[in-house]
Amino acid sequence: MIIANDIELRAGARLLIEKATFRVNPGDKIGLVGRNGAGKTTLTKVLAGEGLPAAGSVTTTGSVGYLPQDPRTGDLQVLARDRILSARGLDEVIRKLREAEVGMSSADERTREKAVRRYGRLEDQMHVLGGYAAESEAASIASSLGLPDRVLGQPLQTLSGGQRRRVELARILFSGAETLLLDEPTNHLDADSIGWLRDFLRSHQGGLVIISHDVDLLEATVNKVLHLDANRSVIDHYNVGWNAYLAQRETDEKRRKRERANAEKQAGALLAQADKMRAKATKAKAAQDMMRRAHRLLSGTEEERKGDKVARLRFPDPQPCGRTPLMAEGLSKTYGSLEVFTDVDVAIDRGHRVVILGLNGAGKTTLLRLLGGIEQPDTGALRPGHGLKIGYYAQEHETLDPGRTLLENMRSAGGGFTDTELRKVLGSFLFTGDDVDKPAGVLSGGEKTRLALAMLVLSSANVLLLDEPTNNLDPVSREQVLNALRSYSGAIVLVTHDEGAVDALSPDRVILLPDGTEDAWSAEFSDLVALA
Repeated sequence: MIIANDIELRAGARLLIEKATFRVNPGDKIGLVGRNGAGKTTLTKVLAGEGLPAAGSVTTTGSVGYLPQDPRTGDLQVLARDRILSARGLDEVIRKLREAEVGMSSADERTREKAVRRYGRLEDQMHVLGGYAAESEAASIASSLGLPDRVLGQPLQTLSGGQRRRVELARILFSGAETLLLDEPTNHLDADSIGWLRDFLRSHQGGLVIISHDVDLLEATVNKVLHLDANRSVIDHYNVGWNAYLAQRETDEKRRKRERANAEKQAGALLAQADKMRAKATKAKAAQDMMRRAHRLLSGTEEERKGDKVARLRFPDPQPCGRTPLMAEGLSKTYGSLEVFTDVDVAIDRGHRVVILGLNGAGKTTLLRLLGGIEQPDTGALRPGHGLKIGYYAQEHETLDPGRTLLENMRSAGGGFTDTELRKVLGSFLFTGDDVDKPAGVLSGGEKTRLALAMLVLSSANVLLLDEPTNNLDPVSREQVLNALRSYSGAIVLVTHDEGAVDALSPDRVILLPDGTEDAWSAEFSDLVALA
C-alpha cells in the first residue's frame, strides 16, 4: 500500500502538483493520466522512493516494483536471465550452486565435503525462494514478453534498447512485488506481448499504478483514474474504470461550463445594477453589497478549463539532394557470437518513405544506427549520395545530452542559430521561459521526444531516420507527429509498432529483417506492423 499525503511536486521553479492526497490500496488498479509534462513520471518516481516531494509525505508498506520509462542497469555484462532472476535473489543462489558443484567434483576429500554441505544449504535457500519452478516462471514471463531463451543467455550489452526494457519489465513482474508502478510498460512490445500483459495486470491481486497512452490497456485493467491537470496543478480523482472516467469527465466539463455561464450571467446583472446605484450616495452601501455578492458567485464556481496547449510539431524543410541520397551495400552486424543480420542492401530515393519491419531483436534499431553513422557495420559500407543530410531520432534519446540544458542541446544541433531563434523553436514545442535552462535529464519521456524532434527541425535533413517517434506521447502530441509525417517532403526511414504512424507515412517500400529483403509496400504488410 502507498499513502501520499498533501504532497507537492515541482520541476525546478514550476509547480506541477500541490496538496495531493490519495492511496494505492491492494486491488486498486489506477490509471495515471495527463498531458506530457504534467508530472506523471515525476509522481511515480516519488511513489517508488526514487525522488522526494517538495512538500508532504509518501508512506509505503509492502514491496514495490517500479518500471521507469528509461530503465538503466548498472552492469551490462550480466546475462539477461540473471538480471530477471535477481528480482528474487535467485541469480546469486544459482551462481553459488554452480560453484559448489565444481567443489563437489574436487579430488580433495575435505573440499568435496565442504562443497556438499554448502550445496545443501544453498538448495534449502533455493527452495525458500521458489525453487527451480521460480526459474521456469521467470522464463515463461520473459517468453511472453518476446524474450526467447537464446536472448536470455546473452549479456545485456548485446541487446537492443527495446529488449533491455523488456528484460526490466519481466524482472518487475517476476519480482512478486505487492504494488506495481509501471511507466509506459507497452513501449517496445508487440501485439501478442501486450495482450499477455493485459491479462497479467488484470489478474494482479496487489496495487497497480500505470502510466500508458495505450487506451486498450487502460480500458482492460484500471478501476480508478488519477488525472493530472497541468493547468490547475491538481489531481482529479475518479473512482471508476476507464470508459466511465471518460464519460464522467465529459459530464463534469459540461456541468462546470453551465455553472460558470449561469454565475457569470447573475454576476453581470448584479454588477450592472450596482453600477447604476453607485452614483447615489444613499445607495452606495447597497451597491458595494451587490458587488461583493457578484464576486462571491464567480469565486464559488470553477472557471471553464483551459484547453491543453498543443506543440506545433513539424519536420525540417529538406536540403536539396540527388535522386538517391543514401545507399548502403552488404551491411552486416554481429554482437559477440550473435549474428544480427548479414548482407543487407539499402537504397533510399529522394522523398521516398520506407518502413523497416522485423520481429523484436531482428536488428531494426541496429540498421537505423548503421545508416545514421552512429555505429559501424562489420562488413559493407554506406554510399552517401549528392547533398545527403541525415536527421536521426533515437528511441532511447541517445542524441540528447542529459547533463546539458535544453538550450545547450539545441545549440549542439548546429546551424548557427541565435539563442532567440532557438528559444522560438523550443517555444513552438511547448518549452518556454525557464524551461529552456533545465537539464535534459529531468524531462519526462514525452518531453524528451519533443526536444529531440525540436533538434531535428534545425537540421534541414533530407533523410530522416525515425526510431519509434510516437513512443511516450499523449494522444494530442502523437497526432501532431503523425501530421508532421504526412507533410514532410524529404525521405523517411521509419521503425515503429504504431500502425497509425505507418498509415500517416503512406510507405513506398518495406525492408524486412533479418533477411534484408526490400519490397514495394502493400496492404498485406500492415498486419505485420504491430507484430513486428
